[in-house]
Formats: sequence, C-alpha cells, structure tokens
Amino acid sequence: MSEPVPVPSPARRQVLRGSLAASAALALGGTGLASAPAFALSGRPRAAWGVQTGDVTAHSGLVWVRADRPARMIVETSATDSFRRVRRHHGPLLGAGTDFTGTTALHGLPAGEQIHYRVVLSDPDDPRRTGEPVAGTFRTAPERRRDGIRFLWSGDIAGQGWGINPEIGGYRAYEEMRRLDPDFFLCSGDTIYADGPLQERVTLPDGRIWRNVMTAEKAKVAETLDEYRGNFRYNLLDRHVRAFNAQVPSVVQWDDHEVRNNWYPGQILDDARYGEKNVDVLAARAARAFGEYFPGTLRARGTERRMYRVVRYGPLLDVFVLDMRSYRNANSPGRQADDTTGILGAEQLAWLKRELSRSRAVWKVLAADMPLGLVVPDGAANFEAVAQGDPGAPLGRELQIAELLRFVKHRRITGTLWLTADVHHTSAQHYAPERAAFQDFAPFWEFVSGPLAAGGFPASRLDGTFGPERVFVRAPERANVSPMESPQYFGEVDIDGDGGELTVRLRAEGGTVLFTTVLQPGRVGQ
Repeated sequence: MSEPVPVPSPARRQVLRGSLAASAALALGGTGLASAPAFALSGRPRAAWGVQTGDVTAHSGLVWVRADRPARMIVETSATDSFRRVRRHHGPLLGAGTDFTGTTALHGLPAGEQIHYRVVLSDPDDPRRTGEPVAGTFRTAPERRRDGIRFLWSGDIAGQGWGINPEIGGYRAYEEMRRLDPDFFLCSGDTIYADGPLQERVTLPDGRIWRNVMTAEKAKVAETLDEYRGNFRYNLLDRHVRAFNAQVPSVVQWDDHEVRNNWYPGQILDDARYGEKNVDVLAARAARAFGEYFPGTLRARGTERRMYRVVRYGPLLDVFVLDMRSYRNANSPGRQADDTTGILGAEQLAWLKRELSRSRAVWKVLAADMPLGLVVPDGAANFEAVAQGDPGAPLGRELQIAELLRFVKHRRITGTLWLTADVHHTSAQHYAPERAAFQDFAPFWEFVSGPLAAGGFPASRLDGTFGPERVFVRAPERANVSPMESPQYFGEVDIDGDGGELTVRLRAEGGTVLFTTVLQPGRVGQ
C-alpha cells in the first residue's frame, strides 16, 4: 500500500514517560513486561505474550511462545482440555539470540481433531522451577474430503498511525474472528508497520481523540533488529490478538511494511528518518524478526531462508503462500516489453507452476500479498503492484502474471482463486478474457479484504489488461480513515465437504456480511 505516514514521530523522551509505560503494561493485563530486560527478572519464567500455532497440517503443527528470560520450552498435548493424558514435546532453549522466542514442532497428531496444548517454560538451571502453563487449542487438517474447511483472511495491522486504542477495546476485529472459530487464519501481509511511528494522541476530523498504547519501538521507524522485534511484540500487547492466537492457527506472509513502505531489493532510501539507507540490510533484520515471531513462516532451502511455500490442508485445499516482495525488480512505470524478473522472480514462478500442476486439492488458493488488477502507485510515475494503469497488452510485471495465467489454462488446473489484502478496502473482482486485452487465460476471481487494524483508503482503480470487473467494493471516500470512523474488514472462505462448493464472504467489523458468492469445484475458470 502506497501511502504517506500521516503523523510525525513523537520525541523519544515522550515515549518513555511513566504514563505510556503504564499503558503498555495495562495492555498486557498488568504484567509490566512491555520493555523489562529479560535477564534482570527474578522468579519463574513467564509467557505473557501468549502462544500461537502456525502451518498446521493433518498430522503436524508448530507451537510458538516468548519467554521473559532464558527458559526451556516444553509443549504438552492432549485430546481434552483436562490434560489427564498428555504427550510431551521437548522444545528449544529460548535465549537472547531469538529474542526469547521459540517454536516446537508437533508430529504424529490425529487428522481432523481438536488438539489441546499447553506450553510450560522451565528454568534452564533448575528444570523443577517452571512457570504457569499457557494453554491453547487448534484443529488439525482433515484427511477426508467430506470434512469441510472454513478459514478467514485479512491483513494490514497497526498502520497509518492507528495502533492499539484501549478506549475502543483494542483490535476488536480479532475477537469477532475468534468467535467464528475458523480452522485457520491467512494473514496476507503488512503484519506490522515498521515504518509507521505512533503518537500517544491523534485528533480526528470530528474532534475526537484517538489514544494509542505506546512503546519505545513504536516511537520511530524500525532500523535495528531490536526495533523490528519490538514492532512484532507491539501487536501482542492486545488481549484480543493473544486470545485469537491461542485458538486459531495462522498462515502468515509478509508485504512491504514489515520493512519499509514500497520497498524492493537493492533499493537505497532517500528518507531522512533512516540512518541505515540500504533496504537489503533493513530487510534482513526484518526477516529475522519476522521468522522469530511467526511459526512456520521461513523455510530453509540450502543456505536460503525462503517464505514462499505450500500449506496442504487436506484433500479440499492447498494454500500457495507467495512472496511478492523479496524477488521483485525495482518499482518503475512498468512499461517494459520484456520482464523475466517481474514481481515473483523467475525461480518462484517456476516453483509455483510446478506445485500447481502437482496439486490434487479441489481448491488452490493463491495467497498474494498484493492484488493483480488494482493499480497501486508508488509516487507520481512508478507502480508498486502488478498493474500499471495501461489497459493494453501485458507490459512490465504483467508479463509474468500473463505467463502464469496461460499456464493454468493450458494445463487445465482447476479450482484456482486469488486472495489478498494491502489496499485497505474490501472488494471482489472477476477476471474474464472476453473483457481483457490479454485473452489466453481462463476466468478467475480475486477477493480483497482488510485492513484488520489500520487506516481505510478509497477504492483503487482497475487496469483492464486481464479484464477485471469489480463485482463488489466497500471503501471510504477519503484517505486514512481511522478505525473509529470506518469498520475494519476480513474475509471468510467456507468449503463444503459434501459437494465441494466454495463460499466467499466479505465481512465488516460489527458482524455484517457485505458480499457472498459461491464457486463450483472442478472448473478451470469460474
């Protein structure tokens, strides 16, 4: 999302005032652990940041925790919340090298079952000294087709100056999502706003005051590893986020604001707020913090730690998690007649083709961190996403998407749809060759949701190259509308286990279903 930072950064002295530190402690339920040095604490290890699970499959899952000091991580699983019979999984030693975070892999789980777990942290020097267990639960993926699947998606959290506001209940949309009890949550990027400092108070156009919970790391743009880590910790101050994480597994990808607005590899910044101008240095630090705070987000492949992957969720669903940030070329006017790098990079595109052709799932969700046919500018002349506003034949990054869409059609790959966030409004686009300048593809849908806890923006204009028709849109009329003025958005996908139909619902905070459509299985296009 290309947008200005709407508020100036407050002075660091202001952030460290006692009242602001107290606000952060209050958001943590009075634990007072917002910025305390981990190894200066006494007593037993604590896990005040909650627990979360990631990339759950039929027989496995990853459990995450953060300790307040060095600790050994132990996970106990059970078929019931009574924990009368438990299986113990020994995890890593949590230390300063990972900001006291750690992940434990669970294997040999029963498919399609509710798993109850609790994380126990023990003193490394005295295993008998353990902290209070922190409990969570999740459902494993089904092995049988007749077991349906329901998941949610959204993105864009703590952006444009709108952080955790206790006076409105914090990140309220997380509680609505938790009550829907989905099988998992697809977080479509902009999980933090490392480039978006917060102010303690923001005056809204109608005179009301927005009040943010503040921490030191949210007072300036993130540059150091510790500052990036602090941005990820910030969202965990919200009690709704912690309750949601303890109940709903996540599949997480990143976009630009985990590092800096509209970044691309090799970029050198012209931004006075940054002492470190090399985006590649910043991105490496951000990626390390991202991998520490979300389980299952970075996969080892030789010496590379890559984010793109397939999450296989039983016979009904494969989720192809894309990385449209790390391998892209530089943002430009997008008029190149030959572009092999594009937005995915050549290697990721080859991987995606290969994995799509191998997939036997009824539905194949392409989890994109940016939309295809919505124009997202980067300044006056350049473009940030795929589309560049020229409705003619594919140019620039559109060439790579055209190649992918052609591949899907000619290989007769059925059941593909695109889900994304990024543009801070919610919409449904249907793409069809009869409306397009490029016509060698099968029809498909793209659904957009978000923001989940950020500023709302007007609807993006469409690029006609792939023939999008905007079937539905809900967006504010002006830029950067606060969550006090406009509802937040998330989407819901429900796959019927008997007939295989896939239902998409675009939802608004407050319980409103804005738009619904049903897609039929077994088709190359819809």
